[in-house]
This record gives sequence, C-alpha cells and structure tokens, in this order.
Amino acid sequence: MLTQTTSRVLEPSDLDAALAVLDREPVANAFVTSRVQAAGLDPWRLGGEMWGWYEDGMLTSLCYAGANLVPICATPRAVRAFADRARRAGRRCSSIVGPARTTDDLWRLLEPNWGPARDVRRHQPLMVTDRVPADITPDPYVRRVRKDEMERIMPACIAMFTEEVGVSPMAGDGGLLYQARVAELVGAGRSFARFDDHGKVVFKAEIGAATAQACQVQGVWVAPEHRGRGIAAPAMAAILRHALADVAPVVSLYVNDFNTAARRTYSRVGFREVGAFMSVLF
Repeated sequence: MLTQTTSRVLEPSDLDAALAVLDREPVANAFVTSRVQAAGLDPWRLGGEMWGWYEDGMLTSLCYAGANLVPICATPRAVRAFADRARRAGRRCSSIVGPARTTDDLWRLLEPNWGPARDVRRHQPLMVTDRVPADITPDPYVRRVRKDEMERIMPACIAMFTEEVGVSPMAGDGGLLYQARVAELVGAGRSFARFDDHGKVVFKAEIGAATAQACQVQGVWVAPEHRGRGIAAPAMAAILRHALADVAPVVSLYVNDFNTAARRTYSRVGFREVGAFMSVLF
C-alpha cells in the first residue's frame, strides 16, 4: 500500500479507481471518461498514458497524456507532479486542455520549457443543458451523416477545424488520423449535418464524446455563405433532440469566449454556463 504522496503511470488493474475519479465530474471529464470506458488504461489502446496522483494510498487526481494533455480533478500538488513528469517526458501533445484554473497552473509550470505556445485560450465557457428548447422548432433537415457521405462531410470538417484551431488537420500525416476520427463518428451515428439541394454542407456538428451521464457536442459549423440567416439555433435544437433521446441525459460543449455569435446561439437554445475550460495550442 502506498503511504505517501506519489505519482505513477496507471495500469489496466487501476481502471475502477480511475473511473471513480472521473465520475466525480462527469460533465467536465466526458472526453476522457468516454475514452477510458472504451479502451481501458492500456496505453496502446487508450492512445496515451494515464498518470495518477496518490495521497495516503488513494488515487485522487489524474492526467491524460496523449495527443492532448488533460489534467483531471487535479489538486495543486498533483499539478506540480504532473508538470514534473511532463517536463521529463518532453512535449508530445498538440494541446493542453482542461478546467481553466488547473490548466492555467499546469501551463505556468510548463511554459518555461514548452513555450511559447501558438495560442492560449484562457477562458472557454463550459455550457450544459438537459432539454430541447420549447420555443425553437428543431430543424427537420438536420440528420445523421451516412457512411457513403464521407466525401461530402470531409471538406466541411476540414474547414471547421482550420477555422477553429488555426492549422489544417491535413498537415503532418496528410490528415489520416483526422479522417479516421471523422469516419469513426460517422460510423457511430454521431455526426450530423444539413445539406443543401446540391449536397453541400450547410450546417454540421458531432457528438464527440459520450458516456451514460453526459455527452459533448463539438465541431459546430455553419457554412460562411449561410451565416447570419438564423440557421444555427434550429440546427442546434435538432442536435439536442438527437443527443438527449439517443445518447445521454446531459449535453455539454465549450466555446471560445470571443465567439459571441456562438455563445448567443447556445444560450438561446438553453445552454447555461457551469464552468470554464482553457486550451493551450502548440
């Protein structure tokens, strides 16, 4: 039994203890929880390591170290331990993302070694809802994307990612990993879109993470030529109808604080702020 504070890489046998920590904040932790529930703690299947922080022999904090570095329920001492481990390992992630205060503390410790970042988004409101708005009719043309529509949805996904993140997902490996992720969501029935009469995407969004307690909407995008026409709110209402009926009882998302149009739309369809995330992009 561990009797002092320490950190280590978790093993498959630590799964139940890790899930207990993740369950403490089911909305904020939906992304990592969904991965752990699907893949366990084996690094090869999980796509990264799960670091654990122990106090008096009990697992109290986590940090997912994969394509993203994600602190989870991390105490100040855990943040320092995770920062030490990250410095020793060297930067392998493309971003650090998580609850704003914890992520800010982690980045302050890592910035001297890992900086400068390409972009730091310090306040990204975390929003949730558990109902479809009563005063907005869901757009009947928003539907699940079919597997044979990958060629139609990919240009919109690439445009959204490039606009949101600031770099193309096709860089590096030619977009193989990104295309595989889009295909995974389409295959799981968690990619939604509205197409025009010519088959071009007007609106799209995905349910990117899903657990029995909460799911997370991502990749919300309206084609530039259709913006300002009142498409987003009915389309988001349609996403909520699908998500709440088929996926989870709570729907969440996080949004850049400077994206005032998106924040207005989310508030209009019933999302409310319950916290904030922060993202450090490399």
